[in-house]
Amino acid sequence: MKKFLSLALALMMLLSLAACGGQEEETTPPADSGTQQETPAQTGGKLVVYSALNEDNTIAIADQFKADTGIEIEYISLGGGDAVARVQAEMGNPKADFLVGGSVDLYGSLADAGAFEAYDSPNNDDLDARFNDPNHFWQGWYMGVLSIIVNEDRFEKELAPKGVALPETWDDLLDPAYKDVFVWANPTTAGGAYIATACQIFRLGEDGAWEYLKELDQNVHHYYKGAGDVISPVATGEFIASIAWAHDSFKTQQEGYPLKLIIPRQTAYEIGGAAIIKGGPNTENAKVFMDWLLTKEAQELSVATSYRYPVRDDVAAPAGLPSLSEVDLVDYDRDQAASMKEAVLEKFEAEITANRS
Repeated sequence: MKKFLSLALALMMLLSLAACGGQEEETTPPADSGTQQETPAQTGGKLVVYSALNEDNTIAIADQFKADTGIEIEYISLGGGDAVARVQAEMGNPKADFLVGGSVDLYGSLADAGAFEAYDSPNNDDLDARFNDPNHFWQGWYMGVLSIIVNEDRFEKELAPKGVALPETWDDLLDPAYKDVFVWANPTTAGGAYIATACQIFRLGEDGAWEYLKELDQNVHHYYKGAGDVISPVATGEFIASIAWAHDSFKTQQEGYPLKLIIPRQTAYEIGGAAIIKGGPNTENAKVFMDWLLTKEAQELSVATSYRYPVRDDVAAPAGLPSLSEVDLVDYDRDQAASMKEAVLEKFEAEITANRS
């Protein structure tokens, strides 16, 4: 009898526990399956990024992306050309998931080689077509425009007394007054300098452009390797003038340097790129990052930390720079710029660099 009562009591306890468990399961609220427009999913994990952005800009993006999604970015800062070379070298065994920054002009060769994963973000539907690769291998997510930069202190002391006015056009840089106080980046090593070279071809035609470039070379003290390398020597007064990206120059100006920015008529521009590396270890997180870069919040962060122009119409241009509608852009044919690049650089090397004394 005692054994029977013990078994009965145990059975009643099991039934009671099962009932309690079933009741708890029924009262647990169901997961919210809805999604908010433009809000990337929170997945956690990590993302390995090769970044051609300024490091402080990369850090700001990485911190905010982790706060928004829980995904930690492990980044490696590289120049645009170095980043492209690294992605190409690792195609057989990709170490990174994402390439961000640098002009999309650099992305075409990698896309053709099969280095990128095609992805059409739902957040690019309302963007201007020029920001979206028709084949979805890269995505434009910011814009930069070329400017002339001048050290105002040295200009006012040395050139203004000679009756020289601040340069307003590309042609003003041909004034002999700029001889040996003007520096530039080499188009064969700097993507921004190549875009400026192509700008002259689109502005003046082939023959006119080479006449311009050879005449400009007479004023060039020397050429730097990187497009951004010219900003510091002009900002500190080592030289008086150069050609550089407006956003990078404006950032230096905000640090208190006497740097004047002039965005000339018929200037060229870059579309800053982003792409998912094919075969990377965290492809799903890479898609989340692509979506996130195109959100309003991420675009506003980019403007605030880098002074680059946004690609979204509902995000304002950097305060202190003209809006894109106020900038006179040259008719820049990106496909032609890519197809003629090798020939242009060979000619620059042969007819300009090789002839410098």
